[in-house]
Amino acid sequence: MLGWSVLLQCSAALATTATMTANGTGSFDLKAFLSSAPIRWLIAGGIFLIAAIAIGTTIMVGNFRERALNSNERELENTVLLVARHFDQQLEDFTAILKDVAAQIRSDRMTSETFAGQLSTLEWHETLRGKIGSYSDLAGINVFDANGTLINSSEFWPVPDINIADRDYFHAFKSGTEVAPIMIEMARARISAPGWATIVAHKLTGPSGEFIGVVSRAVAPATFEKYFASVVLGEGAAISMYLRDGTLLARYPHIERMIGSNVRSSPIYHYISSPSGHGTIRLTSPIDGQERVASAYALKNFPISIVASMTVAAALADWREQTRFLILVASFSVLVIATMLFFFVRKLLQQHQTEKQRLDTAINNMTQGLLLYDSSERLVVCNQRYISMYGLSNDVVKPGLAFRDLVAHRKKTGSLKGDADAFVSTVLRNVALGKITHNIVETSDGRLIQIVNQPLKSGWLTTHEDITERMRAEEQIRHLAHYDALTDLPNRALFHERLKQELAHIAEGRHLAVLYIDIDEFKSVNDSLGHMIGDELLKSVAARLKECVGTSDFVARLGGDEFAIVQTAVKEAGEVVELVRRTFDAIRAPYDCLGHQVTSDASIGIALAPQDGADLDQILKNADMAMYAAKSAGRRTWRFFEPAMDAHVRERRRLETDLRKAIAEAALEVYYQPCVSLQDNTITGCEALVRWRHPERGMISPAEFIPIAEETGLINELGEWVLATACAEAAGWPDDVRLAVNVSPVQFRGGTLALKIVAALAESGLAASRLELEITEAVLIRDDEAALEILHQLRTLGVRIALDDFGTGYSSLSYLQRFPFDKIKIDRCFVNDLAEQDGSSIVQAVVNIATARQMATTAEGVETAEQRELLRGLGCTEMQGYLFSAPKPAEEVRKILFAHHLRPAAVA
Repeated sequence: MLGWSVLLQCSAALATTATMTANGTGSFDLKAFLSSAPIRWLIAGGIFLIAAIAIGTTIMVGNFRERALNSNERELENTVLLVARHFDQQLEDFTAILKDVAAQIRSDRMTSETFAGQLSTLEWHETLRGKIGSYSDLAGINVFDANGTLINSSEFWPVPDINIADRDYFHAFKSGTEVAPIMIEMARARISAPGWATIVAHKLTGPSGEFIGVVSRAVAPATFEKYFASVVLGEGAAISMYLRDGTLLARYPHIERMIGSNVRSSPIYHYISSPSGHGTIRLTSPIDGQERVASAYALKNFPISIVASMTVAAALADWREQTRFLILVASFSVLVIATMLFFFVRKLLQQHQTEKQRLDTAINNMTQGLLLYDSSERLVVCNQRYISMYGLSNDVVKPGLAFRDLVAHRKKTGSLKGDADAFVSTVLRNVALGKITHNIVETSDGRLIQIVNQPLKSGWLTTHEDITERMRAEEQIRHLAHYDALTDLPNRALFHERLKQELAHIAEGRHLAVLYIDIDEFKSVNDSLGHMIGDELLKSVAARLKECVGTSDFVARLGGDEFAIVQTAVKEAGEVVELVRRTFDAIRAPYDCLGHQVTSDASIGIALAPQDGADLDQILKNADMAMYAAKSAGRRTWRFFEPAMDAHVRERRRLETDLRKAIAEAALEVYYQPCVSLQDNTITGCEALVRWRHPERGMISPAEFIPIAEETGLINELGEWVLATACAEAAGWPDDVRLAVNVSPVQFRGGTLALKIVAALAESGLAASRLELEITEAVLIRDDEAALEILHQLRTLGVRIALDDFGTGYSSLSYLQRFPFDKIKIDRCFVNDLAEQDGSSIVQAVVNIATARQMATTAEGVETAEQRELLRGLGCTEMQGYLFSAPKPAEEVRKILFAHHLRPAAVA
């Protein structure tokens, strides 16, 4: 009711806005506004939410009520089970005394003639009193003879004149209709205080099984009710005890008038008398007339049932609190929804005035020109973007203008190409067919306009979008996808695509040549002059390569410093050789790159189709192998593909596989070549050199497998093994003999070289001052700052650093200034030329530089005594070569070292 009231108020408020105006077109139409689909859906949604809340609340209230009743039923079931188990035990103890008396009488073999005389004594009275013991709060023990006369009692002496021959249980015992020895009956008490009592009687029999009397005890309802009070469940709860025949034995709260009454007519009697003896029911109580939830449970050993009940009102007390809370929340929710609906609709009414203005603003600020026509082909909406796009007149183009007149106006102003009537006919025909059309037209000033016509139920919608810049951007993207951004040559993807097309159309008797071009020493230009100069060089090379090819040929950049040329329609190999000559001439000519004079060269590999391969992958693979063959031949040259090259590549791969296996299995060896002082001919150290004894090919030169190790990265693992092995061997040499180990530039790139050297020294126990690392200028050229930092770290550890192959690189003198090397090693090429004046001058210059910077010098490759004497005369410090000793295995060099070490002592 609350929700409907708010909705009515909302409707009344809406009616007060009927005088509002919209866009200056007249009175605001409230009926039309409320009948619009969005508003109808909004109001329907609010009503639906309110109905959902009401229904949901009703369902929840019902569910909570059922849960409350079920919870109380479970509590009642637990209670009656507890009470039943309690009284099972209590009555078992209660009847145990009666059984004991009956057993004692049987043991005395009393007959019907002697029973009354033997039991009617003070001694038996005391015996009965003694059996009561701690149960004195219950009724006493009473003994009756076969005629029902009281003959002894634990409560009275002498006994009163009482007879129970009229009791039902007495008749059942005497007549023999009751087989069970114990019976329970509800009756008025005759011995104790007047009132109802539960009598528990035990049949007494003689030696021959004849009936001789009854022993009994009576329990007042108050005794049971006292315990019931201790376990009662709360307000409105009750616990009752019934005989199996429906007789009420006791109840708490106590109702005297109902004690002894029978409930056979009540539904609860079904559970009291049923074989299972237990169950739960909701009923109107036969005792107090209230609606109750009741649970019954029968005692296991006695014909008695316990019934616990609770009024439905008490069971639902908590439920009522929950229900009040739910109703309060639901009412509040309905109020909130109705209020929100009221204010929301009112807000929509207020905003309706500005919607058209906002729509006009949005339409006029679109990037597209927009026109809406009705079914009579007249203009309904036209935004300012359309008018400015074609330079039209606002006085002409306005709502109500016919479509044909608008097209005629465009033709008159020069913004429409072609025939106006044909344009109109085409548009109207497509609209009549319900066909959406997309057309791109070019204006007289070169702009591209995309026109989309969208048919509607009554009329159509047209959009005009200037896509000139977008089309240019897409064209640029397409270009970038197939052309190299730096050189504007076809990239690898377009190269493959065009080559594949050319391979499929090779004319009979003609060939196609693929030239793979690798610019030599391009990385050196990048590293020494910077990437900007390197990029300028690549662009210059690309421009010259394009000038070298014919009209049907094409050039591509494959990436980095690699280019490719495809020469088509080749009649003979001479044409390819001529193209190669032109290519070399173009590449070798000096370049002016941002003020730097740069020269370059190339290695070129050539494969011919179809003789070297008819498919794309094969011809590219063969051209690549030919290029690497040119590089292996010393660069700055060219090679045609030959089948032997493929075999060479496979052999190199096999050698790489064998090298991996040899490193993994430690199948390599370390040889040592002594280094001798030129002053006193003593051995100052040994250089560790790795050797590979292949199981099939025999000894393989380091010049063959070391480049493979460096290219594949195996040099790191190999170098680490050589370092550890050599350090461990040198630790056993004389203390004045140093160990020299070569370090590859690749090992510097990992950044962990210093840590590995420290680990090798620590594991072997070799002093850091006895280790000398030999590096080449390539280490410094590639990343001089990082390399110099690592060298300083090693120098701090005490390790000596030697510059190997001095004079064969680019920047030796600058590096001698930036890092204080301990030694310079003079390459064997200068030692071989010592006999010539130029050769000795170069060696003298190196020695002078080293002496000035306090560095030692070692000449490599000394093979003659003449070379030794010349070096000694020039001031060289040490020599190394076959004149003294070739590289030797560890065992042999160890003998040489110790023999040489002991020789001065023998002379002395």
